Amino acid sequence: MMKDDKEHPLPDTLRTTFRQIADAFVDGDYELRRHSIEGVAPIRAAIAEHIADNVLAYGDALTSLDEATWERSVYRWMDGYWQVLVDLTTEVEPVSDLTLHARLYAGKVLHVEVESVHVP
Repeated sequence: MMKDDKEHPLPDTLRTTFRQIADAFVDGDYELRRHSIEGVAPIRAAIAEHIADNVLAYGDALTSLDEATWERSVYRWMDGYWQVLVDLTTEVEPVSDLTLHARLYAGKVLHVEVESVHVP
């Protein structure tokens, strides 16, 4: 992954992780308690509640990520971590304006922390 100030497409190697996060959200598991995803931290209750509220307010149910989402999903170096933005898929929109925001830390293993889901 590039450590510069430009946006880059999300690497194929990370797609499975973000698909699993999105699928957990589809199942209503916004804290990632029932879906153990390697390298992904559980989401604090307050953040999970905020995510659930934003999904509900969006007015369209989430569904598994469509392949088209990878055309707009990006990451960018932010001085200590990579900011990752993944546009979620809804029942009506293959690529919605509802975006998953996460921090990605790389060391010996990748570590993902979901920050939010909202319309930027």
